[in-house]
Amino acid sequence: MMSEQAFLPFALPDIGEEEINEVVDALRSGWVTTGPKTKQFEADFAAFLGDGVEAIAVNSATAGLHLALEAVGIGPGDEVIVPSYTFTATAEVVRYLGAHPVCVDVDAATFNISPQAIRAAITDKTRAIMPVHFAGLACDMDEIIAIAREHGLKVVEDAAHAMPTLYKGRLVGTLDSDVTVFSFYANKTMTTGEGGMVVSRNKDLIARCKIMRLHGISRDAFDRYVSKTPAWFYEVVAPGFKYNMPDTAAAMGIHQLRKIGRFHERREQLAQRFDRELADLPLQLPARPQHAGSSHAWHLYPVRLRAEAGISRDDFIVQMAARGIGCSVHFIPLHRQPVWRDGYQLDNAMFPVADAAFEAEVTLPLYTRMSDDDQTRVIAAVRGILGA
Repeated sequence: MMSEQAFLPFALPDIGEEEINEVVDALRSGWVTTGPKTKQFEADFAAFLGDGVEAIAVNSATAGLHLALEAVGIGPGDEVIVPSYTFTATAEVVRYLGAHPVCVDVDAATFNISPQAIRAAITDKTRAIMPVHFAGLACDMDEIIAIAREHGLKVVEDAAHAMPTLYKGRLVGTLDSDVTVFSFYANKTMTTGEGGMVVSRNKDLIARCKIMRLHGISRDAFDRYVSKTPAWFYEVVAPGFKYNMPDTAAAMGIHQLRKIGRFHERREQLAQRFDRELADLPLQLPARPQHAGSSHAWHLYPVRLRAEAGISRDDFIVQMAARGIGCSVHFIPLHRQPVWRDGYQLDNAMFPVADAAFEAEVTLPLYTRMSDDDQTRVIAAVRGILGA
């Protein structure tokens, strides 16, 4: 029977009056597409990461990954190694360029791409590796970058979950990969509604992304339109895309970024409480960082039901919903999705770790607007279902 309490959703954005007022200011300014607020958001984001990176705001992380792969030279017939345990966007952007995603298995503890599986998948057509920092925990980037250098490959980090994640004392976005892409989708650790950011120290790569972000035009539209002298002339130097972030979205990002420290602190508090109060249950709890100076962004809190739980993952989610609590699954692996399964002749047995993880995984609600009482409801429901 559905609880009489209000339904507790899987995720909610945390938007305050600061964001609302900034969006209103953008609307009243008369400049609502890419303009001064987007430029400010890009500058603020680059300054937050530091270490010499530049940042390019885009209308989604998917767009950012497409731009990044194009900028590092991925093209028809190339191969890009990706984890099977990810959202389809990671693979689909490879196909946008006529290249082929090569799916590999993940680490059993972290759900992150396995360096051993990467090594086994490299061929003479491999051009790049795309690690995904699952749930907000960084991949084994030292090993991945070492493999890439050994084989002359590019590294494009899918950091959709990883804002802000530390890896051995360095923020994801400042590591030694070629380019990193963040997501600001509605349920992420910070949001612009829709949106993303491409970051890199490589100035040529950033310049290419800037051109391709807006139709392959050689001059920035904002600079042209606010110029005090005639500046109508431009050249289209490449068949580009339409991936720019509007100022109305960037206005939100300016203030979300300023709150990211507080957001992360709250997510860490929630994760720690889940760890304490679910530890005695037949669950495999999320992996914690294993390296000094590392941290978890806690975009997600994914647990796995052990065999002794005596309930399937699907039935568990149904029973949580009956108690008025929304859960989710991250992810249905690529090798189970028809487009990748059938297009690349993938089989569940080829990905034993990812497949077993999927069968048992459920993601519990975790977001900054979750109150202590909300979390108490989640914990009580989990314990009740598992007979504790």
